[in-house]
Amino acid sequence: MNAPVKAAIIYDGSRASLRDRARSLRPIIDGRVEVVAELDDLDGEFDPADAQVVVVLGGDGTMLRSARLMRRRQLPVVAVNLGKLGFLADTPPEELDDTLAQVARGDVRLVNHLMFECSLLREADAEGDDLLDNRVGLNEVAVLAGEPFKMINVQLYVDGDLATTYSCDGMLVSTPVGSTAHNLSVGGPILRKDLQAFVISPINPHTLTVRPVVDTADRAFEIVVADPNPGTRLMVDGQVVGPIEAGDRVRVIRSKAVFQLIETRGRGYYRTLREKLGWGRQPREE
Repeated sequence: MNAPVKAAIIYDGSRASLRDRARSLRPIIDGRVEVVAELDDLDGEFDPADAQVVVVLGGDGTMLRSARLMRRRQLPVVAVNLGKLGFLADTPPEELDDTLAQVARGDVRLVNHLMFECSLLREADAEGDDLLDNRVGLNEVAVLAGEPFKMINVQLYVDGDLATTYSCDGMLVSTPVGSTAHNLSVGGPILRKDLQAFVISPINPHTLTVRPVVDTADRAFEIVVADPNPGTRLMVDGQVVGPIEAGDRVRVIRSKAVFQLIETRGRGYYRTLREKLGWGRQPREE
């Protein structure tokens, strides 16, 4: 007989409801895989022992935090939706047993998702810049104008060349996974999850001819705000990194880390779009 698949379980133990749901699902998980680690602190250290897969229990926010927790040690993820929308976490708990059975048989597809590395750089001296922050993310980089909520001029550089300057309320650099999040709400396009590309979307641009741009992930993107507001901030995957000062550079490149999502039979990308975003649904349909 083949050895059972070794798995780590990740969930947010600080939330009583999630902790209780995780405990209720544990017998199902134990019945299909060998649990070698259980991680309930999403701000702690990632120690998966010798796990081959990770079972993440929660909503899309938990998925993003789990990707950040794993950093450059990404393992294939079974994403179980205990939240609301569940765009990334698209396995309903009632299908967990069948999903893990498919994982145990190897009857699954592994879909690789682009991740990024974001650096906040501040000019120091002639010898170089100070690195204020560096982190890996899965969804998006956001530069937001902040208080007193007046427009900012955002310069976009691609591979060191100035592409354009936007007068806007902020700027997003999103992965295909992130394209269905904030990017979608500001009018950006949906990118298929396995594309190797970034979408750059201005937030409320002053010029109507400005549109989002999609470019290959092999380029380096830099955002500079020459005259930021006092409240201008950099955010990565919904977390505030810190304030942006005049001349700071936000640099976004492809990460060597790759988020690996396990996709089971019958759960394709367009089914997820149709069910989660209501594609094709008529206004009066339930």
